[in-house]
Amino acid sequence: MAQPGSIFCGSADHGLSRRGFLGAAGAATAGTFAADMTRLDGLKNPLLAGQVKRQQKSVILLWLAGGASQFETWDPKPGQSTGGPYSKIKTSANDVHISELLPKMAQRMNHTAIIRSINSKIGDHGGGASLMETGRVKDPGLIYPDIGAIAARELGRADSQVPDYVSMYTSTEGRRKGTSGFLGARYAPMFLSDKQIPDNMRRLEAISDVDHKDRAALRDLLSKRFTKARHSEKINSHTTAYSRVHGLMSSEKLFDIEQEPESVRAKYGPRQFAQQCLIARRLVEAGTPFVKVARAWWDSHGQNFETHRELCADLDHAMSTLLDDLEERGLLENTLVVTLGEFGRTPKINASLGRDHFANAWSCSLSGCGVRGGSFYGKTEPEGNTVADGEVGAAEVFATILEALGIDHEKEYMIGSRPIPLSDFGAKPIKEVLA
Repeated sequence: MAQPGSIFCGSADHGLSRRGFLGAAGAATAGTFAADMTRLDGLKNPLLAGQVKRQQKSVILLWLAGGASQFETWDPKPGQSTGGPYSKIKTSANDVHISELLPKMAQRMNHTAIIRSINSKIGDHGGGASLMETGRVKDPGLIYPDIGAIAARELGRADSQVPDYVSMYTSTEGRRKGTSGFLGARYAPMFLSDKQIPDNMRRLEAISDVDHKDRAALRDLLSKRFTKARHSEKINSHTTAYSRVHGLMSSEKLFDIEQEPESVRAKYGPRQFAQQCLIARRLVEAGTPFVKVARAWWDSHGQNFETHRELCADLDHAMSTLLDDLEERGLLENTLVVTLGEFGRTPKINASLGRDHFANAWSCSLSGCGVRGGSFYGKTEPEGNTVADGEVGAAEVFATILEALGIDHEKEYMIGSRPIPLSDFGAKPIKEVLA
């Protein structure tokens, strides 16, 4: 007899034996799993790998957590009272100079564009990070997706067996994990806070392969029964996310840099940030649309110059190695590498020889996919206190990133009857840095 509220009538005609159910559902699940494994293994085939490279666009966001100084990176002001002790150096691009702390990147400016005129106006870690990652000010009635979730939604494949959005982070200001906002759980990031290989990706040895498939099939049956009489975007999003579990489990090796030849690992070196950049390359090569790699501790309220000497050396090595690796593998033309943080640092040097939070005139960089390498946009006045020309905000940076990826920044998502464009209303991409 059917139970009240049940969608199963209880009739023998609609019954299904455990063996019959597990045979059919298990076969379907196994088929999906096998297809996922075949697809990952197929990346070893040069022809298939080449096709993926040509078609799949990706983003690697190098997040400079805490807020890097524009003076010690992309917009040096030597000789000014605000400039600090470091000089500027010539680059491989005519008329583009950057800090002497980035000598390797200076030789790779032909791949890179600099935006030097950001006025994002929000100078606290949480608010600044949210603004730069979503491209707009928070709305009390709506949680906006960040750039990673939008890239996952627009560039990801429905049948993908690799994660669409991976965020690698260490303990630092804000502890931001990223958010898929109103796009739902399907586009939420896989967040790695203290390990480079995700937990719980591997089937427990105590569970046999048959039992593992049976459990997945049972969950699929119960999920379909539950959702049949309930229509909800949240439920659908969670169901879709769960359905990808088998495929994601097959991608575990992508996070293991020991799979790389010793010669490649040696180029990146032993430091965590560089190794995470190597993982990011492995992920985008396999088809992951968005990877965020964070380098912590740029919040240099004290000893700014010593801090940036160390951190810029780390950034310079990791970023230049990553760009070279992407180019050698034919991936750079379809991979956008972005450096970004919450804000910049103050022109004024404080009593602790540090620079404080500063959102009124700072810089970021774009390299690779869709970018006019060797270019720069905007200008700050001689001491770097204000934007002198080409002022842009977070929305324009956001729109520029989308445009570089070939995504229509004016495309709208409908939230009920409310249209929400991908970039904020009225935002225009910065055409001067786009190819």
